[in-house]
Amino acid sequence: MSHFSNIKTQLRDLDTLKTALSNLGMEWQEGPSAVRGYRGQTVSAALVISQENDYDLGFCWNGREYELVTDLQYWQQPLSVEGFLQKITQGYALETVLRESAQQGFQVAEQETQADGAVRLVVQRWSA
Repeated sequence: MSHFSNIKTQLRDLDTLKTALSNLGMEWQEGPSAVRGYRGQTVSAALVISQENDYDLGFCWNGREYELVTDLQYWQQPLSVEGFLQKITQGYALETVLRESAQQGFQVAEQETQADGAVRLVVQRWSA
């Protein structure tokens, strides 16, 4: 019986996910790689984050999005699972906005993280 939990996300672009994780200072390994779980069980993931306790978490493509896959009994992150996903989703959304804005010719004029963690972003585009 598998101890792994699959947690749905709205993360659909692997490159954006990688950038968001890197921007948050998280170390990850590109897969396919094994996510290590209870009693040596493994599951293959597109991206794996190792934990100090030798149990991993990873992101697996389910055909629509990248799900977080981990053995929740051995969760060893500074945030709860919900807080962890919220932080990643926020970084992913910011990276998506920055990429799309740049593709449309906008440049970042201001970027500020508010006291509550929200990001204030001002972009501009000069036209001739």
